[in-house]
Amino acid sequence: MTDTLPLTPYAFVLAVNDMDKSAAYFRDALGFRLDWADSSDWRLMVRGGMRVMLGHCPDAVPASQTGDHSYFGYLEVADVDALHAEFVRQGALILSPPTDRPYLMREMTVATPDGHRFVVGHSLGQVSAGE
Repeated sequence: MTDTLPLTPYAFVLAVNDMDKSAAYFRDALGFRLDWADSSDWRLMVRGGMRVMLGHCPDAVPASQTGDHSYFGYLEVADVDALHAEFVRQGALILSPPTDRPYLMREMTVATPDGHRFVVGHSLGQVSAGE
């Protein structure tokens, strides 16, 4: 096999029906900084190393109508309970609170106004080779 150019993630890209509502939600409820504020069709939302590009698609089928296809990412944090508390204070749409999973992750599921969903978790430890 030959060497290939490495890929580096830049951003999740989400189609949204109401740009102003979605950008405000990412800013106010999820704690993102708004970039590209002057663009008519795109907003770049940034929090730490995570970027989300919101694309204005007023006639697109809302993510809420796509079932399991509405998941767009799995994010890892140091403390999902602390992030959950922050998100609750700020009015985020929490679909499931932090829960310990059998695969040694503690996770919560979060939604956007359009119905996009993402999971956030932190590790509970490592599975030993014999398990």
